[in-house]
Amino acid sequence: MLLFRCATGEAWPNIMLACLKGRPCDEEAEKGDETCGSTLAYAYFVSFIFFCSFLMLNLFVAVIMDNFDYLTRDSSILGAHHLDEFVRIWAEYDPNATGKIHYTEMYDMLKNMDPPLGFGNKCPNRLAYKKLIRMNMPLDDEMRVQFTTTLFALIRENLSIKMRSAEEMDQADSELRETITNIWPLQAKKMLDLLVPPNDQLNKGKLTVGKIYAGFLIFESWRNTRFGQIDSGMPRKKRGEDDDDQMHSPTADDEP
Repeated sequence: MLLFRCATGEAWPNIMLACLKGRPCDEEAEKGDETCGSTLAYAYFVSFIFFCSFLMLNLFVAVIMDNFDYLTRDSSILGAHHLDEFVRIWAEYDPNATGKIHYTEMYDMLKNMDPPLGFGNKCPNRLAYKKLIRMNMPLDDEMRVQFTTTLFALIRENLSIKMRSAEEMDQADSELRETITNIWPLQAKKMLDLLVPPNDQLNKGKLTVGKIYAGFLIFESWRNTRFGQIDSGMPRKKRGEDDDDQMHSPTADDEP
């Protein structure tokens, strides 16, 4: 307890002076009528206070730096916990672990998933549509998207991996496929078409997420025009009003 008091800095010089050579011993000590103490008290207490202060200072700085790092951490950087969150939320929509979900369920999933991997529930529908158009995953015969393809498309979109304009995306896809093959030659044979779907799955005659949500985006844009509002019986919105309050999450009945 005495050393703990010294470590806090409370009156430690007085304690040090009381331990010097020639000081009277405590009355209840065996040598109550003699003197006690040592000249080593100077070296002991000074070194003790120095090391305690050094450790406390480093602990204080470490706590500050740890909190500073937490507060200034870039939440847009993808980490392992984001991938775990994606797997967890996907499992809610795919309880049988088929590895595929309907594209409308994928939209709801991404809206319920926080950025950077998901869109977040505050993401405007127009912005979500545009992201999905760029991702452009292929659909199977049951209008479902594949787990690996969706995950890699999200990572590619958020990290801007070989993302270019629509006219240059075919070239970007070819470059990315070549890069993956060079880095992982063995895995690429099995996973390449899932990570970067080939053009024959995306071109004319093939239905993709990008084509569907391009249709939704065109429909929403038309609905907000004067002609679209007349046909739907809605009052025309004033300039500057938020368009998102009339948008809705697409369902299977909304397929264009």
